[in-house]
Amino acid sequence: MGLLARVRKEWFIIGIVLVILSAKLQPSIGVRGGPLKPEITVAYFAVSLIFFNSGLSLKTEELTSALLHVRLHLFVQSFTLVFFPLAVWLLLRVLSLTNIDQWLLRGLQTVSCMPPPVSSAVILTKAVGGNEAAAIFNSAFGSFLGIIVTPLLLLLFLGSSSSVPFSSIFTQLFMTVVVPLVLGQVCRGFLREYLERRKLPFSAVSSLVLLLIIFTTFCDTFSNPNIELEPSSLLLIVIIIFSIQLSFMLLTFAFSTRSGSGFSPADTVAIIFCSTHKSLTLGIPMLKIVFEGYEHLSLISVPLLIYHPAQILLGSILVPSIRRWMTSRQKAVKLSALQPV
Repeated sequence: MGLLARVRKEWFIIGIVLVILSAKLQPSIGVRGGPLKPEITVAYFAVSLIFFNSGLSLKTEELTSALLHVRLHLFVQSFTLVFFPLAVWLLLRVLSLTNIDQWLLRGLQTVSCMPPPVSSAVILTKAVGGNEAAAIFNSAFGSFLGIIVTPLLLLLFLGSSSSVPFSSIFTQLFMTVVVPLVLGQVCRGFLREYLERRKLPFSAVSSLVLLLIIFTTFCDTFSNPNIELEPSSLLLIVIIIFSIQLSFMLLTFAFSTRSGSGFSPADTVAIIFCSTHKSLTLGIPMLKIVFEGYEHLSLISVPLLIYHPAQILLGSILVPSIRRWMTSRQKAVKLSALQPV
């Protein structure tokens, strides 16, 4: 793959690096009260646009085929929104005894509270040849569920900025998340054929808006001289994130392939990716709402910014191995079915 092709493929990751560097160079542009007025443009318009775009692009009409696989859905949602945050919370009890930056550790907890993404888990499941319908269902359903569950988990594990009352948080969540998402779905009902025909770049639009949110978040950080990021803590967080991802992928694999689990090899593939992946697109706006005015918001956001490319990188590396396993397992199942009793 040529350099230009690689840049096109990884433009969002490159964009994250560039906007953080830009925020470092010119923090006054995106700071609260600055020219961009992020307290209005980002807090309301940008976040609303992301969720309207999500509602417009979510193909909920295609989920009926996967709807009846209740056991799989229950496992995925329970793992990602119950087991994952609890396990990380227990891990942080130990890590809090180390010298790792405490705000980065809190950021790990925020990662654990996030719903599954609407894209990467589906893409990787499809790349392997797994149960794509189940992956689509759990990504979409998890996104809807995350609107309610994720803010509650964040408030439960981390609390909130003392300057923002809970009622205001949920009012803003409703107005900037729920309402745009529902409106997007309503509009999709009227524009479905047009949207399918034109193949609009929903993902690119959300990613561009997300870069704006990341930029303004880090502008606030770099304009505050009291906040510093230790390189050693950052390196340890990267190692911990990869370790968590790999461990949880192995755990979901072991559980879904155990005797009597009732999951097919294709189901296992969907479970592995959907249970361990976390949404950056939904996560950053939610953090922006729940922790509005929090001076350490950007540090809390760092683990999520790392987790996103890490899950794609790790998943992509493992795709060939998982595909080989699934193919061999499916052949073994077919052969056993053909053998006379």
